[in-house]
Amino acid sequence: MWALPVLPGASAEDPVLLGPGADEASQALDVDLLAAAEALGATGKVGEVLLVPVSGRADLVLLVGVGEADATSLRRAGAALARATKDRDAVVTTLAALGDEDGLEAFVVGTVLGSFEFHWRSQGPKARPVGRVVLADVGGDQDDESYDAALARGLAVGRAAWRSRALATVPSNLKNPEWMAEQARQLADEAGLEVRVWDEAQLAEEGFGGILAVGAASATPPRLVRLDYAPAGATASTPTVALVGKGITFDTGGLDIKPPDSMLTMKRDMSGSAAVLATMGALAEVGCPVRVVGLLPLAENAVSGSAMRPGDVITHFGGRTSEVNNTDAEGRLVLADAMAYAVAEVDPDVLVDVATLTGAMKVALGLHTAGYFATDDALATQVERAARASGENVWRMPLAAEYQERTASKIADVDNAAGGPGAITAALFLQPFAGGKPWVHVDFASVAEAVADRHELTAGPTGFGARLLLSWLGSETPLEGVK
Repeated sequence: MWALPVLPGASAEDPVLLGPGADEASQALDVDLLAAAEALGATGKVGEVLLVPVSGRADLVLLVGVGEADATSLRRAGAALARATKDRDAVVTTLAALGDEDGLEAFVVGTVLGSFEFHWRSQGPKARPVGRVVLADVGGDQDDESYDAALARGLAVGRAAWRSRALATVPSNLKNPEWMAEQARQLADEAGLEVRVWDEAQLAEEGFGGILAVGAASATPPRLVRLDYAPAGATASTPTVALVGKGITFDTGGLDIKPPDSMLTMKRDMSGSAAVLATMGALAEVGCPVRVVGLLPLAENAVSGSAMRPGDVITHFGGRTSEVNNTDAEGRLVLADAMAYAVAEVDPDVLVDVATLTGAMKVALGLHTAGYFATDDALATQVERAARASGENVWRMPLAAEYQERTASKIADVDNAAGGPGAITAALFLQPFAGGKPWVHVDFASVAEAVADRHELTAGPTGFGARLLLSWLGSETPLEGVK
């Protein structure tokens, strides 16, 4: 099968234009593909896919809209192509020839993610990704290694985002804290990372009270995972970034139990840990120039006689205490432990946590944009730049100090149920655990679940975060300007 790009035309007389390869294909097939595109009502809108009937070969040519043919459009066009060619052996396409290196990388990421399938069916998957995608005319006449590098980077980012999405999609009767820890061990072995896993006894011995409290009711005990990456040639002066990902492998809400409908998607409440884990595995491939420590606090928030109760007070790593007045505000409790550990034991130059933390973020920003909070403007600029490049959209939220008093407890250092505005008070709960380090808190509960196929996202858990983090950490100067 051939897939050729279609661009919007400049006038009513020329409603569409065909991209590279169209003239050659028209001659080879003895078909006027431009006339066919116009007859089929092609507009060139990004993601539009039309099948051109060719005598005797009805499934031979696809026309794919590429819009403005910028990186975002090529990513989305790649995803549309992948969906349209499932179960096929191969497709040859010139879509990526319209872009520069960034466009090529984006197209590859979109093609990988548009192919996403997850199944646990006895008869196999409903559809399989196209077996092979051949990129024609990429780079034009240039013999430029930068295109090879862009291809490799796109594959690395696409694989990481696929891994993040797949981990979030795995059902929780398989996925528990120890299962996630084993995924981390395997990835560390593949990627050459150092790894350490704390079991429940070690967590108790070292004072991780938040992780233990959240996981106390589950038949599968909690875990904490640490992964260490160092770039080639790293020295003692190489900066360090700590990444912390919320890892609630299933969230019933605890004794403050969720209503049934709200529990249906809670297998993906570990999406923050999935994003961090996937990111750690691809850092070397994207050339990350700084040290990175990934921390995965993993627990199942279940219901049993050993569950934490409303009114309980827990002691976090480092000694700070939390009054638990909502057992369904558990994510911040495990994040607090891991963040406190990062500050005390890693001493990072920058601390970032990513989490499906609050339903309030969905209320604030809808279904397509994550919220983030930052204590450093230069770091916020880096996040914004990475969001634009990766296609994982974010919006900066205020760390509004006037709401800090709502997090106060009468008997502990902090109350985990501060109330509204919920996304802001959750961030304010976490801020002291950042220890004054430059800090970013990404709350992507708003975009953790796609209700339908949209661009490069497939309906279901989105695996948000890996592309954003890799775009940032894979840049030449990810900590530029950070104080």
